[in-house]
Amino acid sequence: MHNSMTQKPHELLAETLAAEMDKVNDLIQTRMASEHAPRIPEVTAHLVGAGGKRLRPMLTLAAAKMCGYQGDHDIRLAATVEFIHTATLLHDDVVDESAQRRGRPTANLLWDNKSSVLVGDYLFSRSFQLMVETGSLRVLDILANASATIAEGEVLQMTAAMDLKTDESIYLQVVRGKTAALFSAATEVGGVIAGASEVEVKALFDYGDALGIAFQIADDLLDYQGDSKTTGKNVGDDFRERKLTLPVIKAVAQATDEERAFWVRTIEKGRQEDGDLEQALALMVKYDTLTQTRADAFGWATRAKKALEALPDHPVRQMLHDLADYVVSRLN
Repeated sequence: MHNSMTQKPHELLAETLAAEMDKVNDLIQTRMASEHAPRIPEVTAHLVGAGGKRLRPMLTLAAAKMCGYQGDHDIRLAATVEFIHTATLLHDDVVDESAQRRGRPTANLLWDNKSSVLVGDYLFSRSFQLMVETGSLRVLDILANASATIAEGEVLQMTAAMDLKTDESIYLQVVRGKTAALFSAATEVGGVIAGASEVEVKALFDYGDALGIAFQIADDLLDYQGDSKTTGKNVGDDFRERKLTLPVIKAVAQATDEERAFWVRTIEKGRQEDGDLEQALALMVKYDTLTQTRADAFGWATRAKKALEALPDHPVRQMLHDLADYVVSRLN
């Protein structure tokens, strides 16, 4: 990495895009207001105010800047992307019955499920209003498709999560839906609004797609190998929630009849006993699936960096390159 090790790539990106991000935050504040339903800004402010890296809107701003954009539609699109992301988080927490997000109680816990779902719907509507203001049918097409892919990914995950027939291709489809679709749309619209060439727009899409997949695979691996102080999650939460993620899918694919019976009992039927997590980890070690999953994450990060080669030589490009490294550096 070129920048000093004291500063992480997303922090350097945030510093570079600080003026634009201030405008994005102002726009978010303005558009999440509602004169008729005060609960909307209350719920939204709780989630928006919880911090988070704001990575997705920064990707839109970074792509537009790298492609030489002059104008203010990148601000609208960055806010759009953040609204879509926030709406999906509100809906996710209801579906997953989550009690915590970013170390704070979730909106569905503080208010109720109905408020979370309806405020999420409101933010989706707001995001479409913002898209339309750019006057670009292509931008609308990209973000509308991404919104549909996200919803489709969530439904697929619900049906595939506890089904041992779920293989790596279905897993990838779920990851593209729940994570990568918004990353790739965020980078792609930045290029489109800047009038970038088709080759550059495709490269931006490929970068966002690969970055999102690397990000999610790393996340899923950290569930079994991470430090709960750093990740904010307990080791094995995915196992306890019976989620079929890549390390488990790889182990199931190679399982003996006896091992498969173990996976059926713990994942499909949800009859978990003391010592089951240790047994699951032992099977992942036996088939070396944690190492293979790590290699997959690094492979996608490399694809993200390769995609950048087609883009203009710009300081932001190096930051995006370092960001791809950083996403998987958590696995070292």
